[in-house]
Amino acid sequence: MRDFVSARARAIPPSGIRRFFDIAQTMEDVISLGVGEPDFVTPWCVCEASIYSIEQGSTAYTSNKGTPQLRGAISRYLDAGFGTRYSPEDEIIVTCGVSEAADIAIRAVTDPGDEILVAEPCYVSYTPCVSLAGGVPVTVPCRAEDEFRLTPDALAERITPKTKALIANFPNNPTGGVMQEADWRGIADILVDHDLLLISDEVYGELTYDGSHFSPAKLPELFERTITLNGFSKAFAMTGWRIGYLCAPAEITAAALKIHQYVALCAPVMGQIAAYEALRNGEAEKDAMVREYRLRRNLFVDGLNKLGLACHLPKGAFYAFPSVESTGMTDVEFAETLLREQHVAVVPGSVLGPSGAGHVRCAYAVSRDNLKEALSRMGTFLESLK
Repeated sequence: MRDFVSARARAIPPSGIRRFFDIAQTMEDVISLGVGEPDFVTPWCVCEASIYSIEQGSTAYTSNKGTPQLRGAISRYLDAGFGTRYSPEDEIIVTCGVSEAADIAIRAVTDPGDEILVAEPCYVSYTPCVSLAGGVPVTVPCRAEDEFRLTPDALAERITPKTKALIANFPNNPTGGVMQEADWRGIADILVDHDLLLISDEVYGELTYDGSHFSPAKLPELFERTITLNGFSKAFAMTGWRIGYLCAPAEITAAALKIHQYVALCAPVMGQIAAYEALRNGEAEKDAMVREYRLRRNLFVDGLNKLGLACHLPKGAFYAFPSVESTGMTDVEFAETLLREQHVAVVPGSVLGPSGAGHVRCAYAVSRDNLKEALSRMGTFLESLK
């Protein structure tokens, strides 16, 4: 049967994150710091709005682009929160999670042979999606010494005549790195000079702890060449609802919409109604979750450094990215042995890009009690290596 599988499908690897999650699922008493999912329940007002809509019979298809109410709310939300103005009529598509938004964005702009730059370490789906679209993924390193920000020099080194776009995710999964306005201005000069597009995944944009998120599309010189991706999974604890959105200039949005029409038709109406309620009345609970994440970040990162696992203080998202080089183990060996011996699940940084080698990703989207227990077990593990 192998001959029936396409060469592109054979070539892409399975998710390295899911591999460790699946192993952990078969074990007892595991503290999982592996999957990037809030441990909070979706705010009740959001759930209630969706339940009520089902009771009232709202179970049909919506417009391919999403309901006008939600697109309008997204437009107002981005304008008020991040200073980016997108027309709800022809510059916003509601998608089945940010993963679909990323996929259709990449396919909408990629021709066979196009080189698509991917700032890494990064979420595992970007490079496979580029390959599936017929493009050639080219990684751009973001390094610990730069607090995992993307630098103009690193970007410029990877550009060739075949380069078409850059994919960047800030605040970053897995490092928690952020980009401020000054950082983006340096990147903008290069993108404009080389006439490149930017696909900016900002799903963690609301989760910042030392200053607010800066959306690159706020820069006039980048607005017309930026595809902004965002959604509700992280900020509003709505991972299972699968509601994201894509925002871009109308011509690019129209191209992405054609792909969306054929592969998804529309996002689930129940989820769209829930997302609309989240934007209307979920702000207070979202802010409370962010405050709790900040406390967890401080507790966990301080604990990692005290154990001798050097870790920069992440300024966004909900991941710590400590170095494990001091143990003499590779990141894969460290993660596998820690899981087997102490039942703590983390993700090897190398599965998230070459620059992640020697690090592990730890999601602190779990309770403070579990974080303390994880630190205790990691301490026991490190003592056993001496």
